[in-house]
Amino acid sequence: MVGSEFLLDVRELSVRFRLGRGRPEVHAVTDVSFSLAPGELLGLVGESGCGKSVLAAALLGLLPANARLCGEAVLNAPGDEPVELLGAPESVLSQRVRGRLVGLVPQSAAAHLTPVRTAGAQLVEAVRVLRPAERDPAAVAEALAERVGLNPVFLKRYPHELSGGTAQRVAVALALAGDPPVVLADEPTAGLDRPLVERTVDLLADLAREGRAVLLITHDLAAASRVATDLAVMYASRLVERGPAAKLFDTPWHPYTEGLLGALPTGGFRAIPGHPPELTALPEGCAFRPRCPVAEDCGGDPALVRHGDRYVACRQPC
Repeated sequence: MVGSEFLLDVRELSVRFRLGRGRPEVHAVTDVSFSLAPGELLGLVGESGCGKSVLAAALLGLLPANARLCGEAVLNAPGDEPVELLGAPESVLSQRVRGRLVGLVPQSAAAHLTPVRTAGAQLVEAVRVLRPAERDPAAVAEALAERVGLNPVFLKRYPHELSGGTAQRVAVALALAGDPPVVLADEPTAGLDRPLVERTVDLLADLAREGRAVLLITHDLAAASRVATDLAVMYASRLVERGPAAKLFDTPWHPYTEGLLGALPTGGFRAIPGHPPELTALPEGCAFRPRCPVAEDCGGDPALVRHGDRYVACRQPC
């Protein structure tokens, strides 16, 4: 059993998708390990298609039937028995985990709201289901709306009447309806303008400061740098670097992390040459080697190696 000092402890998680007879499997997530402690906000960053959202879906049991998982992911909620997420039956995931122990803030929140019911009705129903002992679900819903900075007038509106930022606040309130100790936010700022991006991630940071563990999955490095306490960088299904966010942003060790930062406005908009490999045809060794400016013939091992409080998968770190 992995360490109980963490709310969420993931060890060597891999996800493969079967595409049918004679076709190669999709290596969506490969040997990913990380932990989330109370008060921690871990930013998981990387280019689109690297496996970030698949990882979140795997933790909540939301993958399609052709998925094959291995590894270990243990949820250690206070006052509750540990749950091994990857092997848990649907009854456990639906009745104990989703909403109650782990809240999900989805991408494109408006698309996940029921279009024929008001935001308030959906929030009250979530509270009623997730907190059955609560005598006044409507009062709790109003308190949650206030908690996320949502004007009560918007609770009376339907999803199509909400702006993107307002819909996202409703989604955060729904994620908190069961008062979960862990929050997974999967690209919660997609499609939002910069002020709304900052408000959304600041709200997630507030949740971490309250003692929750937050996983922020994003391709927006500026958003991650604003709030993340720790950072994990994903490339072609694997983590290539992990550690305290301030250190990774200040002195990236992996050439891919350095390339991502170089593509930011503050880095001069320097694009990483080439393209990520297909997840059905990953190369041997380091998958970033064909795009790496310092690879030469390193033949790097893709496994993370610990150096103090940091981890890097590179034989020739920057």
